[in-house]
Amino acid sequence: MAGEGRLTGPLPLGPLRPPRNPISRALLDKVLGRIIAAAGLVFGLQALPGMIGQVGSMQLAWAWVIGLAMFGGFLALVVASLVQRGVTTVEAFVAIAYLIALVTWPLAVDDPSEVQASVPWLWYLCTVATASAASAFSTWIATGYLFVAPAVYGFIRLTPSGGAVSPQRATLDSVYAILLGGAVLILVVILRQAAANVDQAQATAVARYSEAIREHATELERVQVDAIVHDSVLTTFIQAARAWSPEERELSTNMARNAMSHLSAAASTTPFDESDTTVTGMVDRIAAAVSDLGVSVELRRGPIEGEGIPSTAAEALYSAAVQALVNSSQHAGDAPGVRRWVDVTREATGLTTVEVGDTGKGFEPATVPTERLGVRVSIHERLNNAGGLATIDSAPGRGTLVRLQWPVGALLEGGSAPRPSPDRADETGIPEGVA
Repeated sequence: MAGEGRLTGPLPLGPLRPPRNPISRALLDKVLGRIIAAAGLVFGLQALPGMIGQVGSMQLAWAWVIGLAMFGGFLALVVASLVQRGVTTVEAFVAIAYLIALVTWPLAVDDPSEVQASVPWLWYLCTVATASAASAFSTWIATGYLFVAPAVYGFIRLTPSGGAVSPQRATLDSVYAILLGGAVLILVVILRQAAANVDQAQATAVARYSEAIREHATELERVQVDAIVHDSVLTTFIQAARAWSPEERELSTNMARNAMSHLSAAASTTPFDESDTTVTGMVDRIAAAVSDLGVSVELRRGPIEGEGIPSTAAEALYSAAVQALVNSSQHAGDAPGVRRWVDVTREATGLTTVEVGDTGKGFEPATVPTERLGVRVSIHERLNNAGGLATIDSAPGRGTLVRLQWPVGALLEGGSAPRPSPDRADETGIPEGVA
């Protein structure tokens, strides 16, 4: 083989799996609210018999107000946690109502000097109240509540209305409540910190992904503009400057029309066009471009029926093929033995192949300067960005062949191996156009 230039595109990605729902602040608050609501119901049912038994020794109004506030708060918390509305507000209400109930307990007993025989029923709700505070308030306020509420309860236990227990027993009850509430608070703080880190990581990832999308779109637009400038504008100007014969002037006129068509199409499309077209329509466009070149080109249509292909891929194949034809018409030469052809096929695997070749002068691909846009932008990058592969083979005096294939995934999975051209013993590539 005389010479070869290749540019492989990125491998196509497989089907994307739906993302799992990670831990987040919103999800944590939702689960935490429902857990506290369930705990409120369980501990509320546990405290209900004690409340009923102690109503006779307490002022009836206070018993009704505090009882409705606490148990009504638990029911409201269940509803709020289910509908996901006002959970934090209800949790704050439960925590504050519990603290008010503790402070006013001695004043609510009919005879504060009489020693109560049973534990105040508010004791069973202390952990629920500290958990509600941990969820509803900031860390510092929740920490203060964690120590204040058990301390007030311990003080009440020292009074006759609270049972007149020994200081050791009151301290033990307070420490026990602090330990339980502290465990809940620490767990809530750790989970919230982890959720905040996850949320921040997700926000950073989304921001970086958006930036990458913008950069990718900018790069696609740059390649498109470079290709249009080379394919349509500069090539037209250069051909017009060299047009001396009537045939050359007619070719320049046709190229100018094509340039205006390219510019109009570029203004009305985006890099992420997801519409489909047919291979037959693409071949018809190539045939129309061949008729405007002013040189003899043989167009061969292989088996091209089947499902459509993305418009971006069809546009890339068409534009690269037309650029190859323009380069061939300008640089392959006009000797009697020079022949040009375009061969389009579509395999059952979905691999679409467009071959543009000639038997003209040929060139050495390795010697093409990198600043030249004809091969690098108009063919290689254009197919690469569309998910295809451009293979360019050429040698001086051996002719030229460019093979355009899409998608590259079907090619790498065994869709088609490079095959020799039927017109030559070995393959050659596309001559580089003028800047």
